[in-house]
Amino acid sequence: MSFLKDLALATRRLKVRALRPTSPNRIRRLEDDIFEIDENGMVVATIKCVVVGDGAVGKTCLLISYTTNKFPSEYVPTVFDNYAVTVMIGDEPYTLGLFDTAGQEDYDRLRPLSYPQTDVFLVCFSVTSPASFENVREKWFPEVHHHCPGVPCLIVGTQTDLRDDPSVREKLAKQKMQPVRKEDGERMAKELGAVKYVECSALTQYKLKDVFDEAIVAALEPPPKKSSKKCTIL
Repeated sequence: MSFLKDLALATRRLKVRALRPTSPNRIRRLEDDIFEIDENGMVVATIKCVVVGDGAVGKTCLLISYTTNKFPSEYVPTVFDNYAVTVMIGDEPYTLGLFDTAGQEDYDRLRPLSYPQTDVFLVCFSVTSPASFENVREKWFPEVHHHCPGVPCLIVGTQTDLRDDPSVREKLAKQKMQPVRKEDGERMAKELGAVKYVECSALTQYKLKDVFDEAIVAALEPPPKKSSKKCTIL
């Protein structure tokens, strides 16, 4: 269980990259609690992104594929190690700290230890699992908003490469179900007040980069009607 301790302590120890000096006006327009000034007067961006969702929906593969540019073909750890990656949005570099979580019920009491100081959540489900989709509404949004009210959330549909797979469709049809459609995800995002719905495939990397680009944008520019507070657990 050492990873849980790491999750709780690692937020302020991410390796970050300093941005070029920025005007005071520019800093004020950005999130003050995301951007800090180091001793050299450089603006340092640290964005904490936590990934939640049911077990076996592909959260860890999502992170591994994004950070290594390669889909894991063999062993997939239950929880991905914390990782800090520098990405570009426009011509600006940002350091994104990525935090995986375990979705199983056994971790329900311990998982929130990873939530403090979160800037944005990715709430994941598999498009091949209607049950995991329903749990976005029934479990994950209530949990995240209970611990971190006001923190922006994106709903992420994973495993889109399997949506039209004949064997997947046949298996679901036997249960009188079908894969989750894109419009279903978009509708739920609107109903729950998520920043938006995005979907991707960790295997083919279809729209994979877009997911994390959108997470950064959501963290830096939360919707004006929502509170833009970081998560704290008292």
